[in-house]
Amino acid sequence: MTKPFCFMFFLLLVSLLHCIKTSAQVPAAAPSGPPNITAILEKGGQFTSFIRLLENTQQDDQINTQLNNSNQGLTVFAPTDNAFANLKSGTINSLSDQQKVQLVQFHILPTSMSPSQFQTASNPLRTQAGNSNDGEFPLNVTTSGNQVNLTTGVNEATVANTVFSGSNLAVYQVDQVLLPLDLFGPQAPAPAPSTPEKDVPVAATPKGSSTDASVDTSGALSLNHLALTMASSAISAFAAVSLL
Repeated sequence: MTKPFCFMFFLLLVSLLHCIKTSAQVPAAAPSGPPNITAILEKGGQFTSFIRLLENTQQDDQINTQLNNSNQGLTVFAPTDNAFANLKSGTINSLSDQQKVQLVQFHILPTSMSPSQFQTASNPLRTQAGNSNDGEFPLNVTTSGNQVNLTTGVNEATVANTVFSGSNLAVYQVDQVLLPLDLFGPQAPAPAPSTPEKDVPVAATPKGSSTDASVDTSGALSLNHLALTMASSAISAFAAVSLL
Protein backbone atom coordinates (compact mmCIF):
# COMPACT_ATOMS: atom_id res chain seq x y z
CA MET A 1 0.00 0.00 0.00
CA THR A 2 2.87 2.31 0.75
CA LYS A 3 4.54 2.12 -2.67
CA PRO A 4 1.37 2.72 -4.77
CA PHE A 5 0.47 5.62 -2.50
CA CYS A 6 3.89 7.19 -2.85
CA PHE A 7 3.81 6.72 -6.61
CA MET A 8 0.41 8.39 -6.87
CA PHE A 9 1.58 11.25 -4.67
CA PHE A 10 4.64 11.67 -6.90
CA LEU A 11 2.49 11.83 -10.05
CA LEU A 12 0.20 14.38 -8.40
CA LEU A 13 3.16 16.53 -7.43
CA VAL A 14 4.62 16.43 -10.95
CA SER A 15 1.26 17.41 -12.45
CA LEU A 16 0.92 20.32 -10.05
CA LEU A 17 4.41 21.62 -10.87
CA HIS A 18 3.67 21.36 -14.58
CA CYS A 19 0.48 23.39 -14.21
CA ILE A 20 2.29 26.09 -12.25
CA LYS A 21 5.04 26.30 -14.89
CA THR A 22 2.54 26.47 -17.75
CA SER A 23 0.48 29.22 -16.13
CA ALA A 24 3.62 31.27 -15.49
CA GLN A 25 4.48 31.19 -19.20
CA VAL A 26 1.12 32.65 -20.28
CA PRO A 27 1.52 36.46 -20.80
CA ALA A 28 -0.77 38.74 -18.86
CA ALA A 29 -3.65 40.14 -20.86
CA ALA A 30 -3.15 43.74 -22.06
CA PRO A 31 -5.27 46.25 -20.14
CA SER A 32 -8.36 47.24 -22.04
CA GLY A 33 -9.38 50.85 -22.65
CA PRO A 34 -8.62 53.77 -24.96
CA PRO A 35 -5.03 54.54 -25.99
CA ASN A 36 -2.94 57.07 -24.07
CA ILE A 37 -1.42 59.81 -26.23
CA THR A 38 1.60 60.37 -23.98
CA ALA A 39 2.48 56.67 -23.85
CA ILE A 40 2.17 56.42 -27.64
CA LEU A 41 4.49 59.38 -28.24
CA GLU A 42 7.00 58.19 -25.64
CA LYS A 43 7.15 54.84 -27.42
CA GLY A 44 7.85 56.71 -30.67
CA GLY A 45 11.05 58.04 -29.11
CA GLN A 46 11.39 61.38 -30.93
CA PHE A 47 8.56 63.53 -29.63
CA THR A 48 9.95 64.86 -26.33
CA SER A 49 9.29 68.53 -27.17
CA PHE A 50 5.74 67.85 -28.30
CA ILE A 51 5.05 65.78 -25.18
CA ARG A 52 6.34 68.65 -23.01
CA LEU A 53 4.07 71.10 -24.84
CA LEU A 54 1.10 68.76 -24.43
CA GLU A 55 1.75 68.47 -20.70
CA ASN A 56 2.36 72.21 -20.15
CA THR A 57 -0.95 73.05 -21.82
CA GLN A 58 -2.75 70.08 -20.23
CA GLN A 59 -3.87 68.99 -23.66
CA ASP A 60 -2.60 65.47 -23.02
CA ASP A 61 -5.33 65.05 -20.40
CA GLN A 62 -7.85 66.69 -22.72
CA ILE A 63 -7.01 64.25 -25.53
CA ASN A 64 -7.25 61.22 -23.26
CA THR A 65 -10.58 62.47 -21.89
CA GLN A 66 -11.97 62.90 -25.40
CA LEU A 67 -10.83 59.42 -26.37
CA ASN A 68 -12.73 58.06 -23.36
CA ASN A 69 -15.94 59.95 -24.09
CA SER A 70 -16.11 60.29 -27.87
CA ASN A 71 -16.91 57.80 -30.60
CA GLN A 72 -15.56 60.01 -33.39
CA GLY A 73 -11.94 59.74 -32.33
CA LEU A 74 -9.05 62.11 -32.96
CA THR A 75 -6.20 62.63 -35.41
CA VAL A 76 -2.95 64.03 -34.01
CA PHE A 77 -0.11 65.46 -36.12
CA ALA A 78 3.00 65.05 -33.97
CA PRO A 79 6.05 67.20 -34.87
CA THR A 80 9.41 65.59 -34.16
CA ASP A 81 12.07 67.05 -31.91
CA ASN A 82 13.97 68.10 -35.05
CA ALA A 83 10.90 70.04 -36.18
CA PHE A 84 10.93 72.04 -32.95
CA ALA A 85 14.69 72.53 -33.19
CA ASN A 86 14.25 74.09 -36.65
CA LEU A 87 11.98 76.83 -35.28
CA LYS A 88 13.35 80.31 -34.82
CA SER A 89 14.64 80.84 -31.30
CA GLY A 90 11.91 82.01 -28.93
CA THR A 91 9.04 81.02 -31.23
CA ILE A 92 7.21 78.97 -28.61
CA ASN A 93 8.21 81.04 -25.58
CA SER A 94 6.90 84.21 -27.20
CA LEU A 95 3.35 82.82 -27.14
CA SER A 96 0.89 83.37 -24.32
CA ASP A 97 -0.56 80.39 -22.46
CA GLN A 98 -3.76 80.61 -24.50
CA GLN A 99 -1.82 80.78 -27.77
CA LYS A 100 0.19 77.68 -26.79
CA VAL A 101 -3.10 75.84 -26.27
CA GLN A 102 -4.26 76.98 -29.71
CA LEU A 103 -0.96 75.85 -31.24
CA VAL A 104 -1.38 72.34 -29.82
CA GLN A 105 -5.06 72.20 -30.81
CA PHE A 106 -4.07 73.18 -34.35
CA HIS A 107 -2.30 69.80 -34.55
CA ILE A 108 -5.48 67.88 -33.66
CA LEU A 109 -8.46 66.98 -35.85
CA PRO A 110 -11.76 66.15 -34.11
CA THR A 111 -12.09 62.89 -36.00
CA SER A 112 -9.90 59.88 -36.70
CA MET A 113 -8.64 59.88 -40.30
CA SER A 114 -6.89 57.05 -42.09
CA PRO A 115 -4.18 57.80 -44.69
CA SER A 116 -6.58 57.01 -47.53
CA GLN A 117 -9.12 59.54 -46.24
CA PHE A 118 -6.68 62.39 -46.82
CA GLN A 119 -7.02 61.71 -50.54
CA THR A 120 -10.65 62.82 -50.53
CA ALA A 121 -10.69 65.27 -47.61
CA SER A 122 -12.33 68.67 -48.12
CA ASN A 123 -10.26 71.77 -47.43
CA PRO A 124 -9.80 73.43 -45.10
CA LEU A 125 -9.60 70.73 -42.46
CA ARG A 126 -11.34 71.55 -39.20
CA THR A 127 -8.98 71.50 -36.23
CA GLN A 128 -9.53 71.77 -32.50
CA ALA A 129 -8.07 75.31 -32.58
CA GLY A 130 -11.08 77.00 -34.17
CA ASN A 131 -13.22 77.51 -37.22
CA SER A 132 -10.96 77.32 -40.24
CA ASN A 133 -13.59 79.03 -42.42
CA ASP A 134 -12.94 82.29 -40.58
CA GLY A 135 -9.44 82.36 -42.01
CA GLU A 136 -7.87 82.19 -38.55
CA PHE A 137 -6.74 78.56 -38.43
CA PRO A 138 -6.85 77.21 -42.00
CA LEU A 139 -5.22 73.82 -42.52
CA ASN A 140 -5.23 72.41 -46.04
CA VAL A 141 -4.19 68.95 -47.15
CA THR A 142 -2.74 68.02 -50.53
CA THR A 143 -1.73 64.58 -51.73
CA SER A 144 0.58 63.27 -54.40
CA GLY A 145 0.45 59.51 -54.64
CA ASN A 146 1.05 58.27 -51.13
CA GLN A 147 2.60 61.54 -49.94
CA VAL A 148 0.46 63.80 -47.76
CA ASN A 149 1.33 67.49 -47.31
CA LEU A 150 -0.22 69.99 -44.91
CA THR A 151 -0.21 73.74 -45.52
CA THR A 152 -1.13 76.41 -42.99
CA GLY A 153 -0.68 79.65 -44.91
CA VAL A 154 2.61 80.15 -43.05
CA ASN A 155 4.51 76.91 -43.65
CA GLU A 156 4.16 73.43 -45.11
CA ALA A 157 4.73 70.04 -43.49
CA THR A 158 4.91 66.48 -44.78
CA VAL A 159 3.32 63.50 -43.07
CA ALA A 160 6.33 61.23 -42.68
CA ASN A 161 4.74 58.05 -41.31
CA THR A 162 2.04 56.61 -39.09
CA VAL A 163 2.99 56.52 -35.41
CA PHE A 164 -0.21 54.87 -34.20
CA SER A 165 -3.47 53.74 -35.76
CA GLY A 166 -6.39 52.55 -33.67
CA SER A 167 -10.14 52.46 -33.79
CA ASN A 168 -10.52 55.99 -32.40
CA LEU A 169 -7.05 57.53 -32.68
CA ALA A 170 -4.57 58.15 -35.49
CA VAL A 171 -1.18 59.71 -34.80
CA TYR A 172 1.03 60.86 -37.68
CA GLN A 173 4.60 62.10 -37.60
CA VAL A 174 5.14 65.46 -39.33
CA ASP A 175 8.47 67.07 -40.18
CA GLN A 176 7.46 70.65 -39.29
CA VAL A 177 5.60 72.34 -36.47
CA LEU A 178 2.31 73.52 -37.97
CA LEU A 179 2.23 77.31 -37.55
CA PRO A 180 -1.33 78.71 -37.73
CA LEU A 181 -1.94 81.85 -39.72
CA ASP A 182 -3.72 83.61 -36.85
CA LEU A 183 -0.66 83.33 -34.61
CA PHE A 184 2.26 83.57 -37.03
CA GLY A 185 0.85 85.29 -40.13
CA PRO A 186 1.51 88.93 -41.05
CA GLN A 187 -0.28 91.21 -38.66
CA ALA A 188 -2.28 94.20 -39.90
CA PRO A 189 -0.44 97.47 -39.14
CA ALA A 190 -1.77 99.37 -36.18
CA PRO A 191 -3.66 102.55 -37.08
CA ALA A 192 -1.63 105.74 -36.76
CA PRO A 193 -2.45 107.72 -33.62
CA SER A 194 -4.74 110.63 -34.31
CA THR A 195 -3.13 114.06 -33.98
CA PRO A 196 -5.18 116.42 -31.82
CA GLU A 197 -6.27 119.55 -33.61
CA LYS A 198 -4.44 122.62 -32.42
CA ASP A 199 -6.36 125.76 -31.59
CA VAL A 200 -5.60 128.32 -34.27
CA PRO A 201 -5.16 131.75 -32.63
CA VAL A 202 -7.39 134.45 -34.03
CA ALA A 203 -5.32 137.23 -35.54
CA ALA A 204 -5.75 140.60 -33.87
CA THR A 205 -7.68 143.07 -35.94
CA PRO A 206 -5.32 145.87 -37.01
CA LYS A 207 -6.19 149.45 -36.52
CA GLY A 208 -7.95 150.98 -39.43
CA SER A 209 -9.64 147.71 -40.17
CA SER A 210 -13.11 147.44 -41.60
CA THR A 211 -14.60 147.22 -38.10
CA ASP A 212 -13.05 150.50 -37.04
CA ALA A 213 -13.84 152.00 -40.45
CA SER A 214 -17.50 151.12 -40.09
CA VAL A 215 -17.57 152.75 -36.64
CA ASP A 216 -15.85 155.84 -37.97
CA THR A 217 -18.16 156.00 -40.94
CA SER A 218 -21.25 155.70 -38.77
CA GLY A 219 -19.99 158.51 -36.58
CA ALA A 220 -19.28 160.75 -39.57
CA LEU A 221 -22.75 160.19 -40.99
CA SER A 222 -24.36 161.10 -37.69
CA LEU A 223 -22.41 164.39 -37.51
CA ASN A 224 -23.29 165.28 -41.10
CA HIS A 225 -26.97 164.59 -40.42
CA LEU A 226 -26.84 166.86 -37.35
CA ALA A 227 -25.13 169.63 -39.28
CA LEU A 228 -27.72 169.48 -42.05
CA THR A 229 -30.54 169.56 -39.52
CA MET A 230 -29.11 172.62 -37.78
CA ALA A 231 -28.54 174.39 -41.10
CA SER A 232 -32.11 173.68 -42.17
CA SER A 233 -33.44 175.03 -38.88
CA ALA A 234 -31.34 178.19 -39.23
CA ILE A 235 -32.61 178.85 -42.76
CA SER A 236 -36.19 178.37 -41.63
CA ALA A 237 -35.72 180.80 -38.76
CA PHE A 238 -34.09 183.37 -41.04
CA ALA A 239 -36.96 183.13 -43.50
CA ALA A 240 -39.49 183.62 -40.79
CA VAL A 241 -37.74 186.74 -39.49
CA SER A 242 -37.56 188.16 -43.03
CA LEU A 243 -41.32 187.85 -43.45
CA LEU A 244 -41.86 189.96 -40.38
